[in-house]
Amino acid sequence: IARHVDGTVHLFEKWGLPIWKDAEGNYVFEGAWQLMINGESYKIIVSEAAKNAMATLGANGEIIERVFITEPIMDGDRIAGAVGFSVRENKFYVFKAKAVICALGGAVHVFKPRSTGEGFGRSWYPPFNSGSSCYFMMKAGAEHTCQEVRFIPVRFKDAYGPVGAWFLLFKSRATSALGGEYMVERKAELDNWAPYGKVKPIPANLRNWLGMLDMKEGKGPIQMRTEEAIKAIVAAQPDEKARKKKMKEVEAEAWEDFLDMTISQAILWAGTNSAPEEKPSELQACDPYFIGSHSGASGAWLSGPEDLQTADSKKDYFWGYNRMSTTKGLFGAGDASGASSHKFSDGSHTEGRIAAKGALAYIKDNNTQPKVDAAQVEDLKKKTLNPVDVFTQFNAQTTDPDINENYIIPEQYMYRLQKIMDEYAAGVVAGFSTNEPLMNIGMDLLAMLKEDSAKLCARDLHELLRAWECHHRTMQADTHIRTMLARKETRWPGYYFRADTPKMDNANWLKFINIKMNKDGKFELIERKIHKIC
Repeated sequence: IARHVDGTVHLFEKWGLPIWKDAEGNYVFEGAWQLMINGESYKIIVSEAAKNAMATLGANGEIIERVFITEPIMDGDRIAGAVGFSVRENKFYVFKAKAVICALGGAVHVFKPRSTGEGFGRSWYPPFNSGSSCYFMMKAGAEHTCQEVRFIPVRFKDAYGPVGAWFLLFKSRATSALGGEYMVERKAELDNWAPYGKVKPIPANLRNWLGMLDMKEGKGPIQMRTEEAIKAIVAAQPDEKARKKKMKEVEAEAWEDFLDMTISQAILWAGTNSAPEEKPSELQACDPYFIGSHSGASGAWLSGPEDLQTADSKKDYFWGYNRMSTTKGLFGAGDASGASSHKFSDGSHTEGRIAAKGALAYIKDNNTQPKVDAAQVEDLKKKTLNPVDVFTQFNAQTTDPDINENYIIPEQYMYRLQKIMDEYAAGVVAGFSTNEPLMNIGMDLLAMLKEDSAKLCARDLHELLRAWECHHRTMQADTHIRTMLARKETRWPGYYFRADTPKMDNANWLKFINIKMNKDGKFELIERKIHKIC
């Protein structure tokens, strides 16, 4: 990814993405590597480029939108396509393919969100990420890695506005309510997590952990000292006129940072009379997310590039085609790709380009149409539409359609899943901490919930979408607890803490804990060696 990501950024700029530049025309950096952008039209710009590229194929190119993919189609151990349904029309789709690239996003709302009431479901990562990458590729038999690694971002409280610009561009600092800098005062704690606590930049989970220790000791809230940062920037100007001008510029940039990325944070600031130049704003750890493109790592176990392998690593890290999963013809990118962190949006796009080239190479070498069994497709169609059939069969038996012993509506199912994960798998209410007895109870409750998933119902296409999101999130939850149970150590404090094994154990657990679903529907845990390739 690192070899090609600059090319992707240049493509973004060519397509029209506004990238900040200074008076001399040089890019404005946010930290050592990141560039400042105007991101409000980011996705529109990139999607427009995709549509333009597809148009060059004429009748051979088509983009089909508003279709929820439910299940893979298999031809033995080879991917043969996918099925799904339109969320706008009464249509069931069957896609046949010689190769498939899965980029169905990560998972949000597996855990109970902090936001309630009218703000219920507010999340830092897109709420429409429902674990579909995990479900689709697991059901196709693809091995997955790092499913125990969730991501917990620390962001501005309640609306989850970004903090990167404040730390890196505005040079702000975060302090406890007592004024102490936890990153300074708790520096010695990083020694307990060496060698990772000794590197620069300090890993995100360890930064989280130091702040969480302050919160546990009653030193909260943690606050972003926006007023200090703005005051320092303005004070550096040579005269009063320049300082007034700079103040207006910085205020505009502070609000624009949110309007570019998280409009709700600007609304919250306005609604709470928060003036960043006058007072600090609270920071808070979000609920856990599953994301292979940011500071998480969950996703499919994919083949790497051949030319970077050593003699030892090649047998474990390369099997023919870059970014292909352990299922023939099935490729992954972005949040679907495991053990491939910190690639973010431009790196994810780069990985998609790499996966596309790998898929084309696979097709060139295996240029036969997979066999699609009509009976398999019919079974998948029946399974996909089953929630509608369940509601149609039983809804007349009660006066309130939300209450029925024969079915469960998706909203109620989601609440049960989130309660299980929150309380037993180290969610917010548990202080991001768990242990083996708690997780075992969680697995028992999850098993009963999975039994009830056969009774999920749907009154319309939107609720059918919600029902299938429940299926997909449950797969993500299941693989998460299983791999957390398997890893008997605490390797990512700040993301989750195993109170019964509170230390990192490199002697026994410096390895990948992988998981796959076999054809009989049973899970298999697999240990994979970590090879140093550079």
